[in-house]
Amino acid sequence: MIEDKNQQRTSLENLGEFGLIEHLTKNFDIKHKSTIKSIGDDAAVLEFKTNQIVVTTDLLIENVHFDLSYVPLKHLGYKAVVVNLSDVYAMNANATQITVSIAVSNRFPLEALEDLYAGIEAAAKIYNIDVIGGDTTSSTTGLIISVTAIGAVDEKNVVLRSGAKANDLVVVTGDIGASYMGLQVLEREKEVFKVNPQNQPDLSMYSYIIERQLKPEARKDVIELLKSLDVKPTSMIDISDGLSSEIIHLCKNSDVGVELYENKIPLDPQVISTCEEFNIDSTTIALNGGEDYELLMTISQEDFPKIKGNPNLTVIGYITEKSRGMHLITRGEQAIPIIAKGWNAMKNEV
Repeated sequence: MIEDKNQQRTSLENLGEFGLIEHLTKNFDIKHKSTIKSIGDDAAVLEFKTNQIVVTTDLLIENVHFDLSYVPLKHLGYKAVVVNLSDVYAMNANATQITVSIAVSNRFPLEALEDLYAGIEAAAKIYNIDVIGGDTTSSTTGLIISVTAIGAVDEKNVVLRSGAKANDLVVVTGDIGASYMGLQVLEREKEVFKVNPQNQPDLSMYSYIIERQLKPEARKDVIELLKSLDVKPTSMIDISDGLSSEIIHLCKNSDVGVELYENKIPLDPQVISTCEEFNIDSTTIALNGGEDYELLMTISQEDFPKIKGNPNLTVIGYITEKSRGMHLITRGEQAIPIIAKGWNAMKNEV
């Protein structure tokens, strides 16, 4: 972590655990009626009345999931929230609350954690969620962040991974592959910096893909769009581990097969040009990159007229009978079996 030697450094020991929590969470306000009691008691109290509750949690570990040599702490706080909200939206639910727990070593001053929580606060405001609790403890291995997200959804609107049927259309939001290529650029510039610390890289030509890596967004807007279009997906999942891994999850949970079309996969021009620069196949990155936090869904063909031409949604294939398997149809019209080569939390490689 690069530190400004002139920056004020307040030791965490001066505050203690409860003082630290109170200091970091003092600016969080309550937005939802379902939050009866938040931070400040032994546990939060929530009341959702008739809705079903969606709960998801995620763990981010320094040097496994993020590298503080190029990840600003404010961005990290924002991303830690967003990756959890993405899972809530993938259930077709509305995210309402989060808890945030951190383990931190004594190399981090209070000011560093203020930056981290500024990112958490920004995400909470943008996505209209309440921060209702968490925990802090010491760490001997760097920074660890755990976020749990809670959401609510009417029983009839829940979307699982298991509802896809033969002939459903496979739809993806936004574009994919950008986050992984942003990471490749950041890793390359880190190595250059190690050799020549005086070198300041010009990353302006990579602005989109770097932002997709450092500050992703969850697709709350798509959930609202689908509702306005009166479209309920038959299955849905967020793209955190790569398109290939996620479509395999959908197919296995729904007991179906799939055909995806290479020429339909949405790629940003910056992804294509950066793949060419790195001499990497862009389709491979789209299939295996991960951390895009777009939504992958299946919809009934009857709903196609409702989404046709919408710039947020791209049809990239269709669901088949299980016996036909899972295939990518290449630009040359070859059927290639889809296999999962995306993010593996136990291997940390693509």
